[in-house]
Amino acid sequence: MFGLGWPELGVIAIVAILIFGPKKIPELGTALGKTLRGFKEEMKTPSDETNQEQEKQ
Repeated sequence: MFGLGWPELGVIAIVAILIFGPKKIPELGTALGKTLRGFKEEMKTPSDETNQEQEKQ
């Protein structure tokens, strides 16, 4: 996973808690999850622009 082990992930988690506070972390996780879900959905469904380009060929 990008060369990150448990020690590195632990440091990142501690820094995130120090910066955002423990109460804000769940809200950030929820927002990140919604963003990633939306991104995945957009990647699955081809856009109208892509469909038009394929029809021209």
